Amino acid sequence: MDIMIRAAKKEDMERLAEIYDHPQVVPESSQHPFLGIEKISALFEAYQNSTIVLVGEIAGVVEGYLKINLCTKPRARHVASLGMAVHPSAHGKGVGTALIRAAVDQADNWLNLVRLELEVYADNANAIKLYKKAGFEIEGESRFAAFKQGEYISLLRMAKISAKFNT
Repeated sequence: MDIMIRAAKKEDMERLAEIYDHPQVVPESSQHPFLGIEKISALFEAYQNSTIVLVGEIAGVVEGYLKINLCTKPRARHVASLGMAVHPSAHGKGVGTALIRAAVDQADNWLNLVRLELEVYADNANAIKLYKKAGFEIEGESRFAAFKQGEYISLLRMAKISAKFNT
């Protein structure tokens, strides 16, 4: 199955909102359900100068996205955080892996980044497995950090240090 990774376009926003607002995706995000396209669009456009949004397509349909949020603090410009989601119908088809690989390539070869970091809910075993496969390591746990489906849950903080600096 061919997966094409490219920069997101305005025309993708409806599909990105559909993914972001999907009942199986919402619990794994940091947002609440029923945001709608206007609020979701605002989330993607809020930091245009410091955010790169990639999409993964299969057969011309956007099946996932990944945001690279570049740190704007002067002493941390070598750091970026990631956020991503894949439409449930495309789980297990390699979209997440392709998006993570593209983000690491951007970080290492184009953005001069040393550190990629992310947060993931402790109960999201599939995402944790994906991130570990891509070389991310768990650096810590924030207990009771989020409220998800009526319960408090821990967040795991994961990071990948560029191979150039990982000794």
